[in-house]
Amino acid sequence: MVTLNPDDMTPVINRLKRAQGQIGGVIRLIEEGRDCRDVVNQLAAVNRALDKAGFAIVSTGLRECLNNPDGIQPEDQAAMEKLFLTLA
Repeated sequence: MVTLNPDDMTPVINRLKRAQGQIGGVIRLIEEGRDCRDVVNQLAAVNRALDKAGFAIVSTGLRECLNNPDGIQPEDQAAMEKLFLTLA
């Protein structure tokens, strides 16, 4: 399986940290008894941020597979496809 280079993951980590803050905001909205629409809109924003982070991770993994001088191994291809479909 592909291992991720932490240096390549800086944008993903930043996105996840923003999502973490958004989750805190959702919790505060609920604790304050805010409007349902506000809560759901914030949850949708968190979902989009997490989806983008997941797809960025899969994309990076695919690039690593394609750049491998030995080519992509069938088991790695199957694993990456499964990861992609997990996010779909």
